[in-house]
Amino acid sequence: MKNPNGKHEHKNRSKSKFMNTNKHNNIKRLGGKALSLEAFANAKSTTDYYNPALIKKQREFYKNAKHVNKYKKLVKHQNQQNERPSSSTVGLVEGENETKFENQTNGRCGKERNKGVPSLQALYERKHEEKEKARMEKEAIIAAKKEERERAKARRNSTREKMFKRTQKGQPVMKYRIEHLLETIGASTNH
Repeated sequence: MKNPNGKHEHKNRSKSKFMNTNKHNNIKRLGGKALSLEAFANAKSTTDYYNPALIKKQREFYKNAKHVNKYKKLVKHQNQQNERPSSSTVGLVEGENETKFENQTNGRCGKERNKGVPSLQALYERKHEEKEKARMEKEAIIAAKKEERERAKARRNSTREKMFKRTQKGQPVMKYRIEHLLETIGASTNH
């Protein structure tokens, strides 16, 4: 098909179509059109994928925050109790040149009052003792294994030396060989 200029139109059309698809492919490959500076600055990266390490870290953070809040409340509560003048003070008992305050509570002791709330210090000490106990047990197991290995090595070395002993003519000493055979037979019958 000829245009008014006398040139074929389908060549120009195919060339422009090729340019458009090429441009479109380049834009797709590079991730779309460019962002404005403002849009780039305001863009927030979100992690939509499952990340167990991040979840564990967040869980630990919230757990620690919970313990800290509990501790702060406990300290605040204890400070309020200490600052408050005790209304249960019965009176002033005067002795020889000295005055004593006798505090009589209504059958409640301070330790009994906080029985329901475990102290974080006690919790920490208990956990620390458990860790220390576990560490000591682990060290004892490792020491026992090491000692057993050393005994086995010494036993092997003594057996090896006996097996390598030779007579003056170069023959192996049969006494040790026979002892070894008898020991292995006895061990196999026992098991």
